[in-house]
Amino acid sequence: MTTLTPEEPQNGEAAKPVINYRGWKAMPYVIGNETFEKLGTLGTSANLLVYLTTVFHMKSVAAATLVTVFNGTTSLTPLLGAFLADTYLGRYATLGAASVASFLGMLILTLTAAVSKLHPPPCSGHGDACHGPTPAQMAVLYASYVFMVIGAGGIRPCNLAFGADQFDPTTEAGKRGISSFFNWYYMTFNFAMMASSTFVIYVQSNVSWSLGLAIPTAFMFISCVLFFVGTKIYVKVRPEGSPITSIAQVLVVAFRKRALKLPDDLKGSLFDPPHLSSLVSKLPHTDQFSFLEKAAIITPMDDIKPDGSASDGWRLCSLQQVEQMKCLVRIIPVWSSCIIFEVTFVVTWTYIVFQALQSDRHLGHSNFEIPAATFSVFAMATITIWLFVYDRVVVPLLQRVTGKEGGITLLQRMGIGIALSIVMMVVAGLVEERRRSYALHKPTLGTASGGGAISSMSSLWLIPQLVIAGLSEAFNVIGQIEFYYKQFPENMRSLAGGLPFLGFACSNYLSSLMITIVHRKSNWLAEDLNQGRLDLLYFSIAALSAVNFVFFIGCAKWYRYKTSDKDHEIGLQTMEIRSSV
Repeated sequence: MTTLTPEEPQNGEAAKPVINYRGWKAMPYVIGNETFEKLGTLGTSANLLVYLTTVFHMKSVAAATLVTVFNGTTSLTPLLGAFLADTYLGRYATLGAASVASFLGMLILTLTAAVSKLHPPPCSGHGDACHGPTPAQMAVLYASYVFMVIGAGGIRPCNLAFGADQFDPTTEAGKRGISSFFNWYYMTFNFAMMASSTFVIYVQSNVSWSLGLAIPTAFMFISCVLFFVGTKIYVKVRPEGSPITSIAQVLVVAFRKRALKLPDDLKGSLFDPPHLSSLVSKLPHTDQFSFLEKAAIITPMDDIKPDGSASDGWRLCSLQQVEQMKCLVRIIPVWSSCIIFEVTFVVTWTYIVFQALQSDRHLGHSNFEIPAATFSVFAMATITIWLFVYDRVVVPLLQRVTGKEGGITLLQRMGIGIALSIVMMVVAGLVEERRRSYALHKPTLGTASGGGAISSMSSLWLIPQLVIAGLSEAFNVIGQIEFYYKQFPENMRSLAGGLPFLGFACSNYLSSLMITIVHRKSNWLAEDLNQGRLDLLYFSIAALSAVNFVFFIGCAKWYRYKTSDKDHEIGLQTMEIRSSV
């Protein structure tokens, strides 16, 4: 086991600990833990709505509200988990505790299905009203949710960063390993989603809820075992203090000193003590957001300790703190553009099932019908296959052509994903227009459960938009995750892991607001899709995504990638050599 900790300075510089990076040797435990964790949690949460309405006899509105609150909370708690990991616990301890909490939550939920006293009795089927859950039964159910929320809050922001911690970021092999790890991570994530959306849900719905919930719980137990078995070979990065406090200090001090004028000679006027951390790279001075630099202006009232640190961090901040804050400010516009990007997927996954229900789901002339809820598997399969091809074939080819790490920059990768999302929405609109036209002007195949006529258009026409959706997600979402990991300061990487989930939560809220407004102002989203104009909603979102793409391009051109002082010096030396030649 290697533990990365700040060490005592020697001659003004921090002693560098000897770190035994195991890289891919640690991945069977890290990726194994992640795969089984996703098989467990996704297999449990994917069918919660059905479980609450069929076993707990909850009203559909109450069940949908509870599931929405659960999903929203699990998308927001990673920010708290990231804060605790970066500030107090470290990623290893946070992941370990969260994995156990998630297992306990799933075990309790399984017991609510297996133990008859923990759920309402079955409906008699003789016209009598079904009995709803008692307060005690709901308390047990809520307890399982609390543990699962705690688990999600610790696992989601830390698992990616913890896996990347196992590679040496200073070597080319380590850098390639980190990039490849992100691809393999997301590939196993989609494998887990496919397994949960097919096998686990089938067992829950058609065999037994007790067995269907026990299987994911067993997966989560295996995940915990794998994680702790690898303890001895992990690189463990211990926290260096609260990054949130450092951010707040820069904002407060910059505001207090807003009336001060930045001196012409910044080098001797800004507080730039010796960099003693062996964990966080020293950031070079940049000329963006100069107003934040006022937090580092040394005034006669500022007291500096003999060791070079400031006596009061709320009156004087170091230039390193200011540059870390600048990193966050640069990332926020890029992150905001990804919220609109995610809206396209929220809307697609919401209505693809309804489109499938009102399409011909037969395979050829057989009687077999493709279940409407499983169409998302086509997107997941695309992601899984493409990531393998991209990591093993495309990236090496691009690297030989461009000479860049990863073949293309992370922002270029994210931009391709946004561009593909526009294509996806246009294709989705055209397919829906065709499906609706068949339903209105050609013989139909009966009536769907919601009351609308079933179009004679084959549901297989939905596959192209799902394939494009998978490619779009593979480019943008994985690019996002790697971008945040590499561009956040090292002491904020758990926070970087929680940022995508905050974006997912915001996109869910924004899409809900958008759908509510459209539903109130037009008939586009009628219960019967044939009487609505879902295609116009798709085209509208495509137009919104096009505007967002232009915004993203502006952000990408304006963005400056984070570098370390060492990288900055190498760049200056290279420029000097070129100018002399």
